[in-house]
Amino acid sequence: MQIEKAWKVSKGDGVTVAVIDSGVDASKPELRGQVLPGVDVTEAPTGAHVDTDGHGTQMAALIAGTGAEGGVQGVAPGAKILPIKDLKGNRDIGFELALHKALKAAVASDAKIISISQGATHLGLEEDGVQKLVDEANKKGKLVFASSGNDREEGNEGKYPAKLPGVVAVGAANKTGTTSKFSAYGPHVALAAPGEAIPGRCIGASGWCQGNGTSQATAITSASAALIWAAHPDWTNNQVLRVMMETAGKPEGKVPSRYIGYGTIRPARVLLQGEGNPGPADVNPLPAAQERLASKPSTPPAASASTPADDKPAAAAGEQSRDRKGSRDTENSGGVAKIAWIGAGIGAAAALALAVYALFRRKRA
Repeated sequence: MQIEKAWKVSKGDGVTVAVIDSGVDASKPELRGQVLPGVDVTEAPTGAHVDTDGHGTQMAALIAGTGAEGGVQGVAPGAKILPIKDLKGNRDIGFELALHKALKAAVASDAKIISISQGATHLGLEEDGVQKLVDEANKKGKLVFASSGNDREEGNEGKYPAKLPGVVAVGAANKTGTTSKFSAYGPHVALAAPGEAIPGRCIGASGWCQGNGTSQATAITSASAALIWAAHPDWTNNQVLRVMMETAGKPEGKVPSRYIGYGTIRPARVLLQGEGNPGPADVNPLPAAQERLASKPSTPPAASASTPADDKPAAAAGEQSRDRKGSRDTENSGGVAKIAWIGAGIGAAAALALAVYALFRRKRA
């Protein structure tokens, strides 16, 4: 992604990213001064800066971490984080309603980008309300990114809100640009980003772990949008998204691919090479979004139980829809990945250890 070179052009200054998650611990060295007050919409609020889960803090650091004191170096260290807390732990009640409240707060905020690294199989009676908020976010000039889900090998149902028209659904790819074997796919997937062996603070333990999931891919995509928007503040949400789609590393075969959409993100091609035509300011480049905004709201489906997406060990990358710029995988096998406990700042040394990714299981993608 050539992020260090891209920082010479943009670090995301002036852009706020709303992170809908489990809250953000603003006391972490890499997040000091990066996190706005935020809002807690959970049933028993304790504050948006209280993160008993750890997932939201991970996502925020990937977006805007400064790398201070050897901490996580995010993709857009000049951006600010608006934490919107809608999850508190494993057994959250009323996830669909909480997501609706969180998205409503994000739409009403000054955040240009809304990053949602969580999801459920169904939104029940809240689906219509969430869809209307997505429509409103688009009309107000915001970008909404959400993780496609990690259930490709368990039925590939995919997750909401990523499947809603107007949401930019993000899949995960490995270092070769190949879709990750766990990454949910379908016609709604718009973009892909790195989602394997991503550094972060361990959840439920001290030290550093490598995480895998469409959650991480979504955070990195949101941060990349912040880099581009900061460099082109006069562009609209549609124009930022369009250049991201145009400059993405294209999949083999049909575009969009049902595995990595329009490709794996390449923000440096916009920032360093000046590639990408922003096009019309008022036309959403996602066909489903265009159709949705031109039609009447959909009728909500009958209520059904939600099934959260889980962050889990990355199995080997799949063979489908490889980024044309990536190398070809030859021998891939599944299984729990070896985890590197690393200093996530640039140039930090790594000490190898094994870790179990059950810690990452949560109501998220």
